[in-house]
Amino acid sequence: MPSFWMFLPIAHIAGSFIAGFIFFYLMSALPKAKKKQQAEEVTSLLINFVIYIWIGKILLNFFVFIKDPLAVLAYPSNSHAFYLAVLFSGIHIWYKKKRRKLDWQLLLHSFIHVFLFASFIYELIDVIWMGNSHLLGYLSLLFVLLLALIMLQNSVSMAILNKGLLFIWGAGQLALAFIMPFATVYGYMMAPWFLGLFLIVNILWFLYEKKYIVRR
Repeated sequence: MPSFWMFLPIAHIAGSFIAGFIFFYLMSALPKAKKKQQAEEVTSLLINFVIYIWIGKILLNFFVFIKDPLAVLAYPSNSHAFYLAVLFSGIHIWYKKKRRKLDWQLLLHSFIHVFLFASFIYELIDVIWMGNSHLLGYLSLLFVLLLALIMLQNSVSMAILNKGLLFIWGAGQLALAFIMPFATVYGYMMAPWFLGLFLIVNILWFLYEKKYIVRR
């Protein structure tokens, strides 16, 4: 019985992302060959993110890990490990982009499809099964973002749509962090400072790319 309860959170997340990939295949306007390629890229990104969470957990508990590795590896990851994984993933993507081995906007566009729908399914299960009614605000935000993604993906440039959806997600989560007891992503609590930093990075990224395009 304990093994079942340990497996349940993994099945919850895995099932949500499977639904996210199905949504991507059904709703993305990309050609079939591109969808397959991008699905592989997003899968690689998610695998790396999980590895970075484990690395973050080890770094945050380094001295305990030296004494008793199993004690750290068996302990659930916290939000700080999640933040480090976001940082490491960002550096990894930036490095691949610099080496021109990555179509950044296309990867982000594909990831947004998977992430938004997977998040929606994850939170919906939490609301229905666990009765977590405080997640209704985040569920509503995700529903609005999914509608915008479906309706605008053929009429707005990929870069503008990516930036707009990320900004609204960050702003919505930041508002929820103040209105509700807390804001979460896959069970990880998001601190207001992290969401604020996420918004600032998005704004700076937008200004940088706009200035770069003008110069060209």
